[in-house]
Amino acid sequence: MRRSPSFLAGAASAAAVLALALPAPALADSGDGGFTIKDPRITESSGLAASHLHPGIYWTHNDSDDGPYLYAVDSRTGETVATITMKGVGAPRDVEAISLGPDGDLYVGDIGDNLGGKWSYVWIYKLPEPKVLKDQTIRATQYVVKYADGPRNAEALMVHPKTGRVYIADKNEDGGHLYEGPARLSTSGTNIFRSVATIDLWVTDGAFSPDGKQLAVRGYFGGIAYAWNDGKPKRQGRLNVPLQGQGESITYTADGSKLMYGSEGKDSPVQPGSVPGGGSDSKSPSDGGGSSADGGGGGGGGMSSGAEVGALAVAAVLAVFFGMKRLLRKS
Repeated sequence: MRRSPSFLAGAASAAAVLALALPAPALADSGDGGFTIKDPRITESSGLAASHLHPGIYWTHNDSDDGPYLYAVDSRTGETVATITMKGVGAPRDVEAISLGPDGDLYVGDIGDNLGGKWSYVWIYKLPEPKVLKDQTIRATQYVVKYADGPRNAEALMVHPKTGRVYIADKNEDGGHLYEGPARLSTSGTNIFRSVATIDLWVTDGAFSPDGKQLAVRGYFGGIAYAWNDGKPKRQGRLNVPLQGQGESITYTADGSKLMYGSEGKDSPVQPGSVPGGGSDSKSPSDGGGSSADGGGGGGGGMSSGAEVGALAVAAVLAVFFGMKRLLRKS
């Protein structure tokens, strides 16, 4: 999403200080150990989804001022191996999220709203994940979406891997809500999304685990894991979100063993993190834990002494940053 100059300046300053406070996680040379998106066209990667058909491939997109394009990125090289042009969707306004459903289709959320209520409706696009990775044009189905309680800004769209139901989490600095769509999206009318749970985070993206038992949401400086609990999310604890310049996206690996975190910017990194309560080498997080720069599978919520110092730096920087942000609003 496009930011105001004051936001960008504040975020850049915060990221610079945090980078000094915490060690940057090392990226593996290939695969789900982490990678860097090398395509010069992808400067605002805002959504991320692990392919169901092509091992090691991640789908992403820019969030605005780009067009109806999706990019298939090979995590072993960081190179784009296919560019998909969506046909039949008009001109996207602010594409913020991508998810894969149990039907094998890609769901794309054109759900951003920079002014937090400018547009009375938003769109979801659905198209089949291509069986062959090559540059091609694919016709997408377009769905009109409204919220039962009025327009809002959102950057997180998640499709449940078992039921196929679509969910959206709105983006609110003071915490937001999880919205549930109808059992099946309809092209013949407006699809009303209704609030079903609160989310205690300024959410920039979210994802369901492949087994559908867990929902992970992230923001710029942290994240939360929820047990899905038959559609009644129950908080499990904080995620170990790696330090990133503008953390925008999250997805589970195809096998569910890791979480992958993406960021905006040129040559943006996609970094791995442990899965709370599951995965090959992760542990359940503690509600007392915080964001960590440990992008590997080191642990759920515990922090080392170094991470504790880093967390204090995070808190200090955030206090200054958001204080300045509020002052700028009043001026």
